Order: sequence, then C-alpha cells, then structure tokens
Amino acid sequence: MRVRISGTGAYLPPERVTNAQLAQSMDTSDEWIQSRTGICERRLLGADQYPCEMGIAAGQKALANAGATSADVGLLLVASNVFEQPVPGTAPFIAQGLGFSDDVPFIDMMAGCSGFVFGIAMAGALVASSVNRSVLLIGTEALSRFVDWKDRSTCVLFGDGAGAALVEPSQGDERILGVSLRGDPSKAHLLRVEAGGVRFPVDETAVRERRHFLKMEGEGVFRSAVHMMERSSREALAQAELAPDDVDWWIPHQANLRIIDALARRLAVPKGRMVINIDRVANTSTASIPIALDELVRDGRLKTGHIVALTAFGAGASYGTVLLRW
Repeated sequence: MRVRISGTGAYLPPERVTNAQLAQSMDTSDEWIQSRTGICERRLLGADQYPCEMGIAAGQKALANAGATSADVGLLLVASNVFEQPVPGTAPFIAQGLGFSDDVPFIDMMAGCSGFVFGIAMAGALVASSVNRSVLLIGTEALSRFVDWKDRSTCVLFGDGAGAALVEPSQGDERILGVSLRGDPSKAHLLRVEAGGVRFPVDETAVRERRHFLKMEGEGVFRSAVHMMERSSREALAQAELAPDDVDWWIPHQANLRIIDALARRLAVPKGRMVINIDRVANTSTASIPIALDELVRDGRLKTGHIVALTAFGAGASYGTVLLRW
C-alpha cells in the first residue's frame, strides 16, 4: 500500500502512580510487580478528566507533527476497549474536540489491544483505494476506571493514555510492506469485562459480583500472546520477503516485559531493536503502540527508510502485525 504515517502524537495524564504507592494500599510490592511485569509506574487519568480529552490531545499533536489541520482529515478512526459512552461511543466527542466539520465521518472500532494495528491496516486500505484522502487514527484508553483495585493481579498492569497517527498517500518509498490480521474466538475468555453490554447489563447483581471490572487469565494470555505475535509477524514478513533481522524497529504491544522478551527470543531479534516503555507507562492497551511509536519519532531514533514492525494481541482474541517502511 502506497501510504505513509505523516504525523504521530501521544498524550499521557500528568498523574504518576508508582509501584511503591500501590503497595501502600494493597498486598503487593515494587519487587513483586517489576519481576512479573517489568512495570515501575503508570499514568492515571484524573477524576475530573474525560477519556476523550486524551484522544483529542494526541490527535492535535499528530496533526501538528504532520503539518496538517482538522480540515485535512477525511476520516477519524478511534480504537478503544471501553468507550466514552456505550452510545454513541468515543469518536464523536473526539471529532468535536478536534473541531471537525459536520461532514467528516468518524468510526469507533474495538479489536482489543490490537486495535491500533488493525486500525493502521484499515486506514491504509481506505487511503490506498482513495475512499478517504487521509485517516486520523487514535488509540485511547482509560482502563484504570475498569480495573478492580482490589485485585492486584490485574490493577497493577494498566495505565491510561492515548496515541495517534495520521495516515496519508505516499509519493515516495514510504509504504505498508505487509499485513497479517488474525483472530481466535476460542480465547475470548482470557480478557473480558462481563457486565455492561446487552448480554449482562450492569445491575445490582453484576456490581455485587464485580463483573463490571476487567478480568484476566494471566497464564493463558502469556502463552497465547507470544505465539500469536510471532505467527502474525512471520506472515507479514513473508509478504514483504523479509526476515526478522531486516526490521530496524519492533514495536510490540506493551502488555508484559516477559512477553516482549519471549517474542524477541522466538524471532531471534536483539532486544535493543524492541521499543519498550512499559516500565514508565504500563499497559495502555490500544494506546501502547502509538505512544511508543511517537517516542521513537520524537527522540530521533526512527529514520527515513527504516523498516518498522507493529505487532499486538488483545481481547477477543485478536492479533496482528503491520510492517512499514518509514
């Protein structure tokens, strides 16, 4: 696909919460969390903030980085796990905050933590086929409001944040080299929020049983995630006739440092080529890859001509990889 990411942006809430702070209110420790996850701290959305504000801020930065304005956007695509409201979602609030005109379409999409990878593939296809002249893709997440702060096995894992990318036609060598998108519905139970939808509306029973909080089966996630990301990565590489060592930068979903380390070993990729920020921001779900990508762009490590692999897995279970020439 002859498309490129012309601008990136990210936003992290100002409030930092360290492992030591969490240890003051629950049975955990900095050593326990770091040894199992690689996380040292995370950012949490303020009680007086709306989640869409993070997406608006990240989107503004991506547009500025691309030298574009809201008038240049043909479609707004927002990936998240839990929307601003069940109806109408998050996208219309971000569109309004970015000052879009009333004829710019917007879409909410859910593909678990793989949402940004799926979104890049979709945005690239829409731009390459001239359906949309450009797509602003935003991954935004405030899962701190859906974790059970009495469950140390999950609440320590997540942080809040947003990341964005503007996808436009490419006139040069920048393009999408390979795409692999997959799903395994037999693993839908591994990551879930049971109550809040049509199947199990939130009621007194759901709240009492804490079914409105995020639940995770950690061992199953670990075993599945490494295999899924390796499979989709090798499929995307095969399309481009490349090997793992040809990739300059790997940006995996920041779920757990042990998962990232295991993926690097399976692909025989030096860990130095894996972009890692989970220690500082924790698991920001759909925002994790664009936040890491924006860091790579802004600190100057990502150069023109570099090959970048974005790979993720998430609830559903969905998983995929997009391979780019920058």
